[in-house]
Amino acid sequence: MGRGAGHSAPGAPEAGGDPWRTGRFSLSGSAPLPRRQLAEIQRSRLLAGAVAAMDELGYTQTTVTQITARAGVSRRTFYEVFDDQEACLIALLDDTIGLVVEEIRMEVPRGAGWRERVRGGLGAILAFLDREPALARVCVVQALRGGPKVLERREQALALLAEAIDAGRGESARAAKCTPVTAEGLVGAVFGILYTRLLRREPRPLRELEGELMSMIVLPYLGPEAAADELARRAPRPRRPMRSQDPLKGLDMRLTYRTMRVLTAIATRPGLNNRRVAYEAGVADQGQISKLLARLENLGLLSNTGEQGPGEANAWRLTERGRELEEAIRARVER
Repeated sequence: MGRGAGHSAPGAPEAGGDPWRTGRFSLSGSAPLPRRQLAEIQRSRLLAGAVAAMDELGYTQTTVTQITARAGVSRRTFYEVFDDQEACLIALLDDTIGLVVEEIRMEVPRGAGWRERVRGGLGAILAFLDREPALARVCVVQALRGGPKVLERREQALALLAEAIDAGRGESARAAKCTPVTAEGLVGAVFGILYTRLLRREPRPLRELEGELMSMIVLPYLGPEAAADELARRAPRPRRPMRSQDPLKGLDMRLTYRTMRVLTAIATRPGLNNRRVAYEAGVADQGQISKLLARLENLGLLSNTGEQGPGEANAWRLTERGRELEEAIRARVER
């Protein structure tokens, strides 16, 4: 289909068309988003639709039609991205595992001991599940209803967690008497508890269980005293409260097309460095992209999780406010 030059303003979506699918999304009349980036956004929409459908209906009762209806895309688009519903759930699990791993890396300082690593990792997982309750229910509860490939992916993730806990066998003579089965049993017990809480949709934040779960984990490795110490720890406060106000309100900047492309690039591919952000957003001048990224960071929309030092690469991610802003603008464009 042609662009229909002369029939619409530059960058304006065609009447009745989806601006993301037609490639006409623009905030300031610049060129449309690249086709590859549009495909990544479609994938994100389908995954969001899958979470909504599976959380509401259950995995076994969810159909491709119900996913696409919630995503606002066609069945044809679904099958251009995923082979089937199982492949969609696997992609959702993979993306979630990747996000959780990154959060654990940010939470656990380098050189931390085993106990601190486990506590930091557990806290990051619980905080993530609290922040994304529907996604948590799909990944922890509904994934058990999936096919063999889904269950295999789930077991791989649990095996990695068991490996991290099994490292505790080097902590003491007492710990050396434990076996790999000890770690497997602890991971199974923790996820069994989380499964029950999520299945019941209990309002109590999962993060409040951190002390009790840590006490259970350290007991066989470090003994009753360490377990009691973990149990006595005060439950941490939620670290990322959700904003109820309009994320566009009070924003001290003009939202240009270039700004939106930067936010979209980082939303779809967290961890990009300056050069890759510039490439994804179509900004040729590295000086301009550096200034824009610095400004977005100062506004609290981005965080740099890369190594901070001479010659080290940046790794940009949206903050909570940045995610809300990107989602709010996209939602308004899609209306």
